[in-house]
Amino acid sequence: MLGVVALLVIPSAAPQGDERTRIVSTAYAIIGTLPYSWGGGHAPRPGPSRGTCAGYEGKIKPCPAKRTRGLDCSGLTRWVYHIAYGWDVLGPGNTDSHLKRLHRTTDPRPGDLVFFGKRKRTHHAGIYIGDGKMINAYATGTVIRVDEVDILDDLLGYYRF
Repeated sequence: MLGVVALLVIPSAAPQGDERTRIVSTAYAIIGTLPYSWGGGHAPRPGPSRGTCAGYEGKIKPCPAKRTRGLDCSGLTRWVYHIAYGWDVLGPGNTDSHLKRLHRTTDPRPGDLVFFGKRKRTHHAGIYIGDGKMINAYATGTVIRVDEVDILDDLLGYYRF
């Protein structure tokens, strides 16, 4: 477990290879190690952080985000891309602001981002790993995990940096 933490905290320690390979291998390394936290991962620097209860509408009451150090969906994608590229590619915003920095693709490849919702009102993002699957921070009460892309029924599309 200590090796995984070192890999994720130091961008230069990311696995060798191109960014796409680093995106996928880093995302796989995080599976099961961190909880979902509403607003987690949006501190000035990418990475796990305590979340916020502002705007929280989850099923678990009271909102656990302020006491849960973890990541929400866009916090996960931000951190993984930061590790892969060595800088904060996506920035501290939400899925809508991340989408503006990416290009839509009709030929998804592992490492691309998957977005859900509408173009100006997205609500979820994940990291595509191929075969119709993504690694994502799904919801309060879950950990970083692999899901089918069709777990949500409003796929906006696949995007690439």
